[in-house]
Parts: sequence; structure tokens; C-alpha cells
Amino acid sequence: MRQETITARRKFLKNFLANAVVVGAGDQLSLPVAASANSHPARSRVVIARDPQLRGSGSSVDSQHMLKLLDRTMQSLFEADRADEAWKKIVHPGQCVGLKVNSLGGRGLSSNPVLVGAICERLQQAGIRAADIVVWDRDTRELERAGFRISASGNQVQCFGTDRVGYEDDLAAWGSVGSRLSKILTRRCDVLIGVPVLKDHDGAGVTMALKNMYGAIHNPNKYHPNGCDPYIADVNMLPEIRTRMRLTICDATTACYEGGPAYKPQYSWHENALIASQDPVALDTTGWQIIERKRAQQGLKTLEADGRAPRYLSTAADPRHRLGTNDPQRMEKVETALA
Repeated sequence: MRQETITARRKFLKNFLANAVVVGAGDQLSLPVAASANSHPARSRVVIARDPQLRGSGSSVDSQHMLKLLDRTMQSLFEADRADEAWKKIVHPGQCVGLKVNSLGGRGLSSNPVLVGAICERLQQAGIRAADIVVWDRDTRELERAGFRISASGNQVQCFGTDRVGYEDDLAAWGSVGSRLSKILTRRCDVLIGVPVLKDHDGAGVTMALKNMYGAIHNPNKYHPNGCDPYIADVNMLPEIRTRMRLTICDATTACYEGGPAYKPQYSWHENALIASQDPVALDTTGWQIIERKRAQQGLKTLEADGRAPRYLSTAADPRHRLGTNDPQRMEKVETALA
């Protein structure tokens, strides 16, 4: 494991200053920037890719179908002729890539290991060494329960929880948030790819790209009041997160429309889809709409009527945060399906 050559506090300040430059540059992080009165910003692209045959004749996701669905997703998102061309737009050989999964829901409602395995395969084909890929979340045991194979050494994909390495001693702070960050994030990851799950959340309304980063801090329980607003947005503004985040591939193979974030089979369904974007706010807004449609089909009231509308999305999109857009007019939603 690489060791820091400067203290965590000095690194925080350095990253904060670097982040100010990057955000000013606009397109380095592929994040939408608030528009002036006379500007016409690029629309945030969100891809929803489905495969009705993703599970074949059984209940498990088929690995070959998943690879094809992932390729279609990446080609559509980056408008590339080949999948490897798409991956090379966000990663480069020599970088360490962290896949931040969500393993809270066990095998029923966690990031699917078949999807994560497909991402790891394509990253290696794009020139990333297996040992430079780390699949991680808060807790190693939760990863195991979700079906992941734990590995922390050797020339293979690494997979373990922050409980194995701990959190930084110093706080990273932005807005209302002050947290110690996972050493996996700060010391292992040059590039961060989020692999959350499409699901309902009993407090925040929905949990996907943005709330997935609660798994990178030591004190997420502190930031659940008021529907997690403004805390979700502020966590994602931490420079160590924002400067590394390149892409979110949301696992919508099995999704949850009520009773989340824990797995409740009676409120889950097979959407057999992936949702991808470089704009986490646009992705979460799109996922919210999918969940609302499913709730309506099941005769449930809207999250707004239930007092759980995801208010944090407006905060994340506001002029202070500018993490993305929640305005459908500023989104380009692309829906595609495998035959």
C-alpha cells in the first residue's frame, strides 16, 4: 500500500486548492457548471440500458449478458464505437481505480458481483492492472455477505472494507460536514467509480450515486437528519471525493421501491438495467423517476406525499455546490435495450 508523504491535513488543503482550479476549469471532471444568463451549457447525459434476457431462464444475472449490457451502456454514454474507447476516456494505465460499491443489502440488494466483475474485466482491457483495482465499502464482512471474494494482496483485483485499514486521523470538512475519510479512498484511489444500487431510502427518499459516498466517511449516522439534506451534497463536495469521482454505474438489475435501504423482497423488483452518468445529480434524479413510476404501479403514494422527497438533489444542484443538474431540461436521457 502506498504511504502518504505529507500529512492528511496538508493533503486536504492541497486537494482543496486543486479542486478550486479543477471546478473552474469545468470539463476536467465532466461536471455541469451553473449557467450564466447568456450561456448554453452542455446537457448532462444519462444512459438507461436494459436487457430483458439479463437473467436468462433463471434468477441469477448471466455474466455474458452483463458484459454486453455494460458495453452498450459505456458506448452509449461516451458515444464511442467500441467499449474500450469509452473506458480510456476516464482511466489511464498506471492509475489505481476504486470501485465504491454498496453492500448493505446482502445478496438481495447490493451491487451485483457479476456487474462489478464485468467492470473489472473491462478496466483491465483498458490497461489498468488487476492489482490496481480495489473494490471497497465500509465493512469487509458486509462485502462477503453480498457475495464478493475478499482479497488484499497479490496480482489480482483487491476487495476489502475500510475496517481493514481504517480512516484518516484528521477531519475533512466542507459546509455542514466534518468526517474522517477512508484510507482506501485517500491512499489507494486515483480514480473513483461509484457502483451504487437503485433503491428507496426511508430518510433521504432515494439512495444512489450521491448517498453512496456515505460509505467513505467514518460518521454517516450523524448526517441523516432532515432527509440527509444538506449533508449528502456536502459529503460529495469533499475534495478527496470530488476530484477523484469520474463515473457512476448504478446497478438497477434488482431495485427497491419501498422499505429501503435494507433488502425487503416484497418491495423489490427486477429492472434488469444499468443507469450510468458522469453527473451524479442527473443520475439520482433519473433513478428517482424510475422509483416513482414503480411506486405508482404498486398503488403507493409519491415520495413527496410520503414526506420523503429527495430534497438533497436541489441542494446538490444549487449554485453553491454545482455537483450536477436536477433540471430535466438540462439532461439528455438515452434509453437503450439489448434485443
